[in-house]
Amino acid sequence: MATTVSFAVDSAIGRHTVSVAYERTGSGEPLLLLHGIGHHRQAWDPVVRILAAERDVIAVDLPGFGDSPALPDGLPYDLGTVVPVLAAFCEAIGVERPHVAGNSLGGLLALELGREKLVSSVTALSPAGFWTEGERRYAFGVLRTMRRGAQTMPMPVIERLSRSSAGRAALTSTIYARPGRRSPDAVVSETVALRGATGFHQTLAAGRGLAFTDDVPDLPVTIAWGSRDRLLLRRQGIRAKSLIPGARLVRLPDCGHVPMNDDPAPVARIILDTSR
Repeated sequence: MATTVSFAVDSAIGRHTVSVAYERTGSGEPLLLLHGIGHHRQAWDPVVRILAAERDVIAVDLPGFGDSPALPDGLPYDLGTVVPVLAAFCEAIGVERPHVAGNSLGGLLALELGREKLVSSVTALSPAGFWTEGERRYAFGVLRTMRRGAQTMPMPVIERLSRSSAGRAALTSTIYARPGRRSPDAVVSETVALRGATGFHQTLAAGRGLAFTDDVPDLPVTIAWGSRDRLLLRRQGIRAKSLIPGARLVRLPDCGHVPMNDDPAPVARIILDTSR
C-alpha cells in the first residue's frame, strides 16, 4: 500500500507543495528506486523482496506517474525541477544521501542525483540521455505509440489480452524481452498507469534536446544495459561509459528495456553490489 507525503519545493516561480506516493520496506541503508516514463513504482516489484533483505527500499512514483499527483501548474518536468523534488522528498521522509537505482528516465534522474552528490551510489539501468537525436526521436515515437494504444484500447480488451502470453507480448514486448513472465494483473496495472500518466507529455517535451554530458566522479556508479533493449539501444551504454569513465558497464543478457522483470536476480545483485 502506498504512502503519500507532501512537502514544499522552491522554484523560480515561487514556493509550491508537491506530493509523492511511495512504498517502503526492508531494513539497512536506504535505497531509492526510480521508474521510467509512463511506468510506476511497481516496475520494481520483481526485485524488491531481494533488495529489502539488505536495504531500506523506497520505491517512488515520480510526479505525474502512478499514484503521485501531477506537479503544480507552472513547474516543468525537467531535471532542474524533478531532481530538487526528489531531494526534498528524501528530506521529508528523513533519508539522507540514499543509494539510488533508476531505470530509463529514472536512470537519468539517478545519474543527475549522483552528479549533484545527493546520493551515495548510482545504479542506472538503460538510462535515458545517451542517445543521438535520431535515437531520441525513435524512442519518443515508440513511447507515444504505446501511450495512444493504452488510451484507446478498451479495458475489457486489455484484460483479455493480459490473460495469455501472446496478449501480454502484444501489450508489453517493447519494454520486456520476456513479457510472458509478467503477471496478468501487473500488465493490466502498468497499462492503466501508462494511459493515466498526467506527466507523460510534459516529460517528453522536457526531454527534447536533453543529453547527459557530465561525469559522475567520486561515487560508485554502475550502468547496466539489456542486450535486447528495443527502446534505448545498447550501444548507448558505450557512450555512457565514455562520459562516465569510472562507471562499471554491465551487460544484461536476454533482458529488455525494463530488466527487473526479465531477470530479477542479477539485476538485484548489481544494485546491491554497487551500493556496497
